[in-house]
Amino acid sequence: MRHFGHISPTARAGLFFREPCTFTADSPARMLSVALGATLYSPATRPSLADDVLKQAGRGVVSMVLCLEDSIDDAEVTEAEANLIRQFAALAARDTDPEPAPGGQGDAGSTTGAARVDVPLLFIRVREPAQITDLVRRLGDSVRMLSGFVLPKFTEERGRQFLEALTEAETACGRRLFAMPVLESPELLHLETRGEILQGIARSVDKYRDRVLALRLGVTDFCSAYGLRRTPDMTAYDVHIIGSVIADVVNVLGRADGTGFTITGPVWEYFRRQERMFKPQLRRSPFLEGRAEELRTALIEHDLDGLLREIELDRANGLLGKTCIHPSHVAPVHALSVVSHEEFTDAQDILSPERGGGGVLRSAYTNKMNEVKPHRAWAERTLQRAEVFGVAKEDVGFVDLLAAGLTN
Repeated sequence: MRHFGHISPTARAGLFFREPCTFTADSPARMLSVALGATLYSPATRPSLADDVLKQAGRGVVSMVLCLEDSIDDAEVTEAEANLIRQFAALAARDTDPEPAPGGQGDAGSTTGAARVDVPLLFIRVREPAQITDLVRRLGDSVRMLSGFVLPKFTEERGRQFLEALTEAETACGRRLFAMPVLESPELLHLETRGEILQGIARSVDKYRDRVLALRLGVTDFCSAYGLRRTPDMTAYDVHIIGSVIADVVNVLGRADGTGFTITGPVWEYFRRQERMFKPQLRRSPFLEGRAEELRTALIEHDLDGLLREIELDRANGLLGKTCIHPSHVAPVHALSVVSHEEFTDAQDILSPERGGGGVLRSAYTNKMNEVKPHRAWAERTLQRAEVFGVAKEDVGFVDLLAAGLTN
């Protein structure tokens, strides 16, 4: 699979200076942690889940979470587990079917013909540690379609039990399985316990570093602890008590010194046009001038103003990728994850061998200073992102990439 793999090779060639690389569920963890992108959540109760997974893959989704936790009623868990077993079996059967799957554009075929749709990286969000070993046993051979588990309300003690169960399940099935802990417990939010909880989480995930693909933030649960809910005009960072937690999580767990982990952006809850309190930025933004009216309509109807701002703030605060609960959020996340030609040029200049001793140089775009030693970690992360999301051509911007994602 690859990002923007759902659009034709001709369209990709017109957008990218360097195209996104291909990857599989067996690729190195470092690559997969960056490649997660917009991780789309779906309740495990959906009767057409296998079809839904392939449909979303055909629209550019490369990672999905099939949820047995908060998205379903407590009384539905048993049937949801049974449904997952059936749906994974259906996906495994299609994976061995020589006939191409419907929908999407592949690299192997023509620019107009349908090709096999790669199954995204699939994770199951469980409630309890025992579900991990039980589900792996029940999945049988179709466990090969599973990339790992999402671990809710992760703390040191609870996390240890989850990660031990993951290790046991790996041994039983003989397959690498990743963990994505969700940081969402009230103790992490509360000031008097935050430091201790963060240190405990750090100890837990460090012990299982090779299996922790990314850390996810449960901002909805954080808001719940104080009876809060942000409006579509406000990002998570505008709710200061939430912004402070994100900052502390990145401070402890997101360092660029080799001890940190990929931390993904919080969920954006809105996906329909709302009556707005503040003047919308997107609808009057100059980057829409001259674009097709249908693109303008799509942006307005999906009400992406706040989402776009939050994605940019995620990046500025050290987060990568995003939890998504609606397919309309996927294209904006991926479009804003592509490395611009300017960013790529700066990163390459900073990391060039002749600059190993440090120093300061003027950007090739002649609009900024690149200081080699302080900007090195940023440059390394930028080139990692460039590998999996690609580098846009010099005259290609966000709207071009978003249009490609929305119209395929």
